[in-house]
Amino acid sequence: METVVSLLLILAIISGTGAADPDMLQDICVADRTGAVKVNGFICKDAAKVNSSDFFFDGLAKPGSTNNTMGSLVTVANVDKIPGLNTLGVSLARIDYAPGGLNPPHTHPRATEIVFVLEGQLDVGFITTANSLFSKTIKKGEIFVFPRGLVHFQKNNGVVPAAVIAAFNSQLPGTQSIALTLFTATPPVPDNVLTKAFQIGTKEVEKIKTRLAPKK
Repeated sequence: METVVSLLLILAIISGTGAADPDMLQDICVADRTGAVKVNGFICKDAAKVNSSDFFFDGLAKPGSTNNTMGSLVTVANVDKIPGLNTLGVSLARIDYAPGGLNPPHTHPRATEIVFVLEGQLDVGFITTANSLFSKTIKKGEIFVFPRGLVHFQKNNGVVPAAVIAAFNSQLPGTQSIALTLFTATPPVPDNVLTKAFQIGTKEVEKIKTRLAPKK
């Protein structure tokens, strides 16, 4: 049942989305990820070397570990994982949430996202450029849409784990986590920019940077 729903999500995204990846000009263009040439995507792999594995991925079959600071894990199924998605304009992800887990505020600059709840219950929302919040509590079997490029989040306020399948109308949606983007950029965003933007002191900025720094 879950597989059927995921396929329906993909079909819904494909039909009539003008702001998606460019239309393909051939049946398949399996990504040659070793190629040096990049033209808004990947060049096509030699057709003689294409096989069924280029269109297969089993990484969404099982829950991922949510034993981390945010209590959530995103497992992507994009062109980096499935070369056969190249030029097809779709991808999926599985997101698992521990009780209290958060997928923190972020954006997908190249795709609209639609999530289907596999298990549990989530509080979700997105914020428009007019600073309006649209939020809802969604449970197993329900769907919510996050428009392309808008800041959005998901939070598991329940006492049991939750999980969703997310579909995107891009082979590589891209993700910008707001906090990570601002506080862990390389080279770093100047402290005086962050202190003024968030109206906090330098010590608070350094404390946030330390907490968000990747674990070594």
